[in-house]
Amino acid sequence: MPVPLARRRWALYALFLLPGLCMSSWVTRTPAVRDLLEASTAQMGLVLFGLSVGSMAGILSSGPLVMRWGTRPVIATGSTLIVVAMPLIAIGAAAGMPLLTAVGLALFGGGMGGGEVAMNVEGADVERLGGMPFLPALHGCFSLGTVIGAVLGILATAAAFPVVAHLVLAGVVGAALLLWAMRAIAPGVGRVDAAERAAQATTPRPAIWKDTRLVLIGGIVLAMALAEGTANDWLPLVMVDGHGFDATMGSTVFALFAAAMTAGRFAGGPVVARVGRSRVLGVSALFAATGLALISFVDSQPVALVAVVLWGLGASLGFPLALSAAGDSGPNPAARVALASTIGYLAFLVGPPTLGLLGEEVGLRGALVVPLAVVLVAVLLAPATAPRPAGEPEPRELAEDTAR
Repeated sequence: MPVPLARRRWALYALFLLPGLCMSSWVTRTPAVRDLLEASTAQMGLVLFGLSVGSMAGILSSGPLVMRWGTRPVIATGSTLIVVAMPLIAIGAAAGMPLLTAVGLALFGGGMGGGEVAMNVEGADVERLGGMPFLPALHGCFSLGTVIGAVLGILATAAAFPVVAHLVLAGVVGAALLLWAMRAIAPGVGRVDAAERAAQATTPRPAIWKDTRLVLIGGIVLAMALAEGTANDWLPLVMVDGHGFDATMGSTVFALFAAAMTAGRFAGGPVVARVGRSRVLGVSALFAATGLALISFVDSQPVALVAVVLWGLGASLGFPLALSAAGDSGPNPAARVALASTIGYLAFLVGPPTLGLLGEEVGLRGALVVPLAVVLVAVLLAPATAPRPAGEPEPRELAEDTAR
């Protein structure tokens, strides 16, 4: 019996809320984790590199796994890894073991990277069946999860609540959301039968790599993922080390960023429908770049608070809109979303260690120049997300592959 579309939407809302909740629970405690590990900025960047490695492993394996098994088991496995990672991260920090903390973050990244691609494919299918924008609101639930987790993290930090207990409880809540939601995830979405997989294995590499428009869209995904990921990895520490906030206020600033992201994603659908995807993406990238520049170059706590809101609003729509554009850019939308996501996740691979090592030399505020420059490039690439003009021929290689 088919799963009702409304039920699938609510299940995906919960599944996107889960990693947001768990991630911000960890992020808001990064100052405490850094102190427990007695790690320098560069060492903390290497710990965060575990998250990057796991994310890339998840993103690279998820496409073939979805093709073979469908989205449902990949989503279940990825979300389970996130839940299991939470107590492991906490135990590693409490024991003063950076390697164990990095392993926990690698599991978290693997679960989030692999599960998110599958959830985006599932979300794109629901969006197609419903005939209305769905991915911005879906990613808004991820941001809503970060707001809830950040508020709880602020309270836990202010009350000196133990990190281990906090992260374990976040994992328990995540497990409950997972058990409730998985019953409504439709089986078979994204799955390709064995004959078609065999045919693909004997044909040349998919020509979507040769679609210039899709590669440009992937560049936008990379830039906006770096803008969002930099805040997720470093924002509390930037506020504590770079702007002189205490740990509780550092967590509060991250909650402000998450709230701006949430507002932007939930309000973005009507704006995109009225103004157009490429224009919204260009303005969003400008907002994010302005926020990054103000935090990096202006030594003022009030200005930093305003800049965080601009950064959050600017980063809010970039990732989901660019993925939606990738799916609409030509035939085989699942493969296109997976390719754009893979390009984007390069930001999660190189971002944390690069910013950590650079921050050790010039400070974390100075290191923000890197994501600032990349986001400015996204402003120039934004026109690539406009719909392909009617009558514009597909690249020759794509037409040939489609004919096969």
